[in-house]
Amino acid sequence: MGNFKKRLILGLQRRGLLDFLSDKAYVKLEYLARMGKKLNLKNPETFTEKLQWLKLYDHNPEYSKMADKCEAKKYVASIIGEEYIIPTYGVYDNFDEIDFDSLPNQFVIKCTHDCGGLAICKDKKTFNIEAAKEKINQSLHRNYYKKSREWVYKNIKPRIIVEKYMEDKDSSSMVDYKFFSFYGEPKIMYMSEGLENHATATMSFFDMDFNLTDCKRKDYELYKYKPKKPKNFEKMKEFASILSKDIPSLRVDFYEINGHIYFGELTFITGGGYILFEDEKWNKKLGSYIDLSKLKKNSSK
Repeated sequence: MGNFKKRLILGLQRRGLLDFLSDKAYVKLEYLARMGKKLNLKNPETFTEKLQWLKLYDHNPEYSKMADKCEAKKYVASIIGEEYIIPTYGVYDNFDEIDFDSLPNQFVIKCTHDCGGLAICKDKKTFNIEAAKEKINQSLHRNYYKKSREWVYKNIKPRIIVEKYMEDKDSSSMVDYKFFSFYGEPKIMYMSEGLENHATATMSFFDMDFNLTDCKRKDYELYKYKPKKPKNFEKMKEFASILSKDIPSLRVDFYEINGHIYFGELTFITGGGYILFEDEKWNKKLGSYIDLSKLKKNSSK
């Protein structure tokens, strides 16, 4: 696909001029624009193709609860324990409900229904409340489902969650540990740092023995060094396995802060299913881990 057609499709999408399309038509058009090739839904083989198939046909109502940043905390706590959950200060329907006087000097504000609705306060004296309000309100009014037709976000009520600001004494920025699991079996994970700024963020992929792989996304730089294996790597693997049981594809995210595991979030469709790998072999390899046979049988009944 030429750059002009790609820009045209994505421009129409951003302006909401493709909202009238069915989910299937919309996904096929966006896939063509972002991946540069037609989407194979009849016989999907790659990771990105199978994520689109799951987006369209795997509509388990439980998934919406797991994708909601507030409800996910309760869900995960009920399975692995409250001690692995970042403390919550409050949940609100709108920004003006937040009582900033009652909050500690540092905290994080998030929207529960999207990706990117985030404001971090490291010091209340310098925190720009009005800028945070504008950003959060924009997210509250955004229908995240419409962005890439990820069904799990369609019925999540937009809310605000304020939680504890977490800081690791041995690191200047938060490190993410993200495990790709398939029916309860973690297969690959990546470490990332500085995701608040994608232009300078780093990301490297590891196997389940914490060996560095040659998997690379085109939109992120690799770590310049081999990161140290997290102290709780095996426990993270165990939790990823438990939380992804009976789910064809789930990314389970953790932090390790001052030697302790904390749950991050659960993601069903990483990057909206439009990940550009440096080497297409990884698109095929990760795709081979997703077994759609059970779901296809059920969808044909």
